[in-house]
Amino acid sequence: MSLRIEELFCDVASCRSFSKAAEVNGISQSSVSQAVAQLEKRLGVELLDRTKRPLEMTSAGERYFTGCQRLIEEFRELEDDLQQLASKVTGRLRIAAIYSVGLPQMDRYVQYYQSQFPDVEFRMNYCHPEEVCERVRNGIADLGLISFPRESGELSSIPWQEQPIVLVVHPAHRLAMMAGTPVPVRELDDEPLVSFTPELPIRRQLDRWLREARVQPQIVHEFDNIEQVRRAVEDGVGVALLPTPTVARGVATGTLVSLELANTNWRRPLGIIHRRHRIPGAAASRFIELLHENPDMLPRSDQPRRNGQRGAKRRGARGRAEAREAEHSPSVQ
Repeated sequence: MSLRIEELFCDVASCRSFSKAAEVNGISQSSVSQAVAQLEKRLGVELLDRTKRPLEMTSAGERYFTGCQRLIEEFRELEDDLQQLASKVTGRLRIAAIYSVGLPQMDRYVQYYQSQFPDVEFRMNYCHPEEVCERVRNGIADLGLISFPRESGELSSIPWQEQPIVLVVHPAHRLAMMAGTPVPVRELDDEPLVSFTPELPIRRQLDRWLREARVQPQIVHEFDNIEQVRRAVEDGVGVALLPTPTVARGVATGTLVSLELANTNWRRPLGIIHRRHRIPGAAASRFIELLHENPDMLPRSDQPRRNGQRGAKRRGARGRAEAREAEHSPSVQ
């Protein structure tokens, strides 16, 4: 039994876009469009109103969408129950993650997961935080990786990481010589600061911490992603407060200096979100377990794989290509 076409229709309906649904599934837009057209021809009704932008479902489409969602979810739960009886991990796993989740470590997780569970159809998409939540909420993604996660009526969050916030400066900055020594927070008073746009959770939390410390830096630039903040610091525009893993490369290459802040415990939490009323299946549960392992302790991709994992190696190549592409995309919080 295959519900592939029905799944594609549900993705198009949820995304309200053929192109976005194609991106989620890793196939061409024309393939998605043709699949939905074939489905409509088979049913003898139009499911989507293509004259609207974004796409809207017809009344028949809404009814079919609701029924398909229920059917697909029950089918996946049944498959998962049977696979657990057979101690197998197969099926599909789709992850949505913010860009700044930490691409080098994530690549290690993905490679190892695919080597251990080659029968799982795995796909990871990087997107803005609002879209991560929306994809999980609509069932387009099984899990979401996001910063400053919050519980809601529709989503549950599993704690994952606590990333220390550090002061990042240009190597020629007056504070750069204090590397290795905790810097008092008061040094930020009146200091030109490159920060995030006000609507982002990380900006709201940084402002709260600075108010509590009774420090008032001068905001000189605001960006909606870590990449631009980091580049502004490299250009000597100002200093910034960023999670440690996001500046590791700049520190290693000498374009940035990372400074510990004295007497603070400022951290960016990362969480794993999923739909509240749907227990993660076997494939998702194994990935959640893996994320709580130290990525540096996982076998590297150049180490020998177990028998029967050539398929995982092929899929891993595609996942690594996506990660490299995402590495040059804005690191939205």
